[in-house]
Amino acid sequence: MRPPWCPLHTLFPTSPLLLLLLFLLGGRAEHLEDPELLVTVRGGQLRGIRLTAPGGPVSAFLGIPFAEPPVGPRRFLPPEPKQPWSGVLDATTFQSVCYQYVDTLYPGFEGSEMWNPNRELSEDCLYLNVWTPYPRPTSPTPVLVWIYGGGFYSGASSLDVYDGRFLAQAEGTVLVSMNYRVGAFGFLALPGSREAPGNVGLLDQRLALQWVQENVAAFGGDPMSVTLFGESAGAASVGMHLLSPPSRGLFHRAVLQSGAPNGPWATVGMGEARRRATLLARLVGCPPGGAGSNDTELVACLRTRPAQDLVDHEWHVLPQESVFRFSFVPVVDGDFLSDTPEALINTGDFHNLQVLVGVVKDEGSYFLVYGAPGFSKDNESLISRAQFLAGVRVGVPQVSDLAAEAVVLHYTDWLHPEDPARLREAMSDVVGDHNVVCPVAQLAGRLAAQGARVYAYIFEHRASTLSWPLWMGVPHGYEIEFIFGLPLEPSLNYTIEERAFAQRLMRYWANFARTGDPNDPGDPKAPKWPPYTGAAQQYVSLNLRPLETRWTRRSASGRPSSTAGAPTWCTGRTSLTITASRIAAQTCDPGGTPMSRRPALPSRPASCIYYLSEGWDITGALDPAHLDFARGLPVLCMSRPSPLPSPLPRGAFAPLGCQ
Repeated sequence: MRPPWCPLHTLFPTSPLLLLLLFLLGGRAEHLEDPELLVTVRGGQLRGIRLTAPGGPVSAFLGIPFAEPPVGPRRFLPPEPKQPWSGVLDATTFQSVCYQYVDTLYPGFEGSEMWNPNRELSEDCLYLNVWTPYPRPTSPTPVLVWIYGGGFYSGASSLDVYDGRFLAQAEGTVLVSMNYRVGAFGFLALPGSREAPGNVGLLDQRLALQWVQENVAAFGGDPMSVTLFGESAGAASVGMHLLSPPSRGLFHRAVLQSGAPNGPWATVGMGEARRRATLLARLVGCPPGGAGSNDTELVACLRTRPAQDLVDHEWHVLPQESVFRFSFVPVVDGDFLSDTPEALINTGDFHNLQVLVGVVKDEGSYFLVYGAPGFSKDNESLISRAQFLAGVRVGVPQVSDLAAEAVVLHYTDWLHPEDPARLREAMSDVVGDHNVVCPVAQLAGRLAAQGARVYAYIFEHRASTLSWPLWMGVPHGYEIEFIFGLPLEPSLNYTIEERAFAQRLMRYWANFARTGDPNDPGDPKAPKWPPYTGAAQQYVSLNLRPLETRWTRRSASGRPSSTAGAPTWCTGRTSLTITASRIAAQTCDPGGTPMSRRPALPSRPASCIYYLSEGWDITGALDPAHLDFARGLPVLCMSRPSPLPSPLPRGAFAPLGCQ
């Protein structure tokens, strides 16, 4: 070993022979290249890069093509596997981001900019990334495959918040993420047309999963232990792969963070998909589509339009003003999705499946600053009663006036009906419960009832570095940085407690990927994370404190109830379930019909309000699961009683009879 002060040229003086040797080798030292960074996959050889993480080095292989570029005549078509290449492909940097809408509402603001593309936009975007421990595992190690969210209109695997180095290094797992087409490029659909069948963004994801099965062993990963995880639209995507038989064999466990395939925003029917596609075509100057050759002409025209033109017009196809609704989303096409997610969840076989699901504390708040009346990130958003009423219409856009009135009735704090802070909180709950919390809870309940082992959580910690205002609480998407371990990076200025919290969460997720159980078998004294069952509906709170178990269903004694039925976990404060059930009840006579003359109603622990269009309302103890057989009128069931004013406002329920 040379002394540190000794110049290299004194030990190895330059000579004509050395210069000739360097010339013959091309002046490079490829013969000495780190073998850990050279991997051979089915398409050819890859050269990765060694990255540093707080606990040690990681090998990263970035921008690996898994499909042919979906450009030109391939726009709107299912992906085609990447053809083999010659030589060594450079996989040391991220590649392009799929063409998409860029958020410009709050320019320069970190809270929104962190979700914007950080690479060049291109339709040539179907690349994936692999992080693996350095050196590579000598025995097959569990694989985590990430699907990003973004409402099916935005997102990129290269975002800083999805940096896989921390999780791969800390837990010794292989982590994979992929790009998939979004917006019209991924989800424009003319059902029945081979030129634009729809759901090609989901097919991009499936092709990436097939690539993982074929190639992940080369990185030290175990193709027989693949866990799919995603957030928001990524979680809805995970759920759709659970419900699509050709995808089910490509992974073994699933994590759904703040999203579910049965969310009201996650899919559209074939008729609505066609309406949106033809409207977009008209907006960009293409002929209207129809059957047969007309569809072909429409798609041919759309393929000639610049990508940015499609992005600029896609928001104009939505049927009404709304928040938490997106223009081009998966379609129930009879192929990838053979039926609606709700129907598939109710009829599927989920035995031997392990699923982890959860939500954050304030799921709705993020979306309010993007269109709800009176909301902004730049003030306290203390809204008026009129703004709350208008907000309900954009927060639950598809329901009838009657249902909207019931939502208002349920979420209003009737002891303080004009209080701006309480109205702000109620508006956040309406949007969060309707779009995220209740669909996730319903999914958890159905999967558990059909044999799956389910674990559930609510994430309650607001990051010390969060730039959104305090009134937004713990917004949608802000658990991700902890799951990926970003607090371990000292330069990001998280607290010591947050670093420990992130390490704990990474361990839960990695344990689940290894065994299907987030608990650590090596720490018998640690608080246990119990499974979520239809009886107790237990879930845990994730915050800086030790793990705490909570129940969504309790008996009068305060102990967990064994009562079965539809899940009612929506938030710690309130829950809302809108059903299409019908109730057996006599029509109210003009003079009123006493409750005693109406049919006996089944009982449940939680109070429900039943809104009937004949002008009378009842309150009772009912389980929506018992109403499917009954005749009568549509009802809206809310599973938590609200404080009631006195006297009751017009249109409120009458507990003792007809109004």
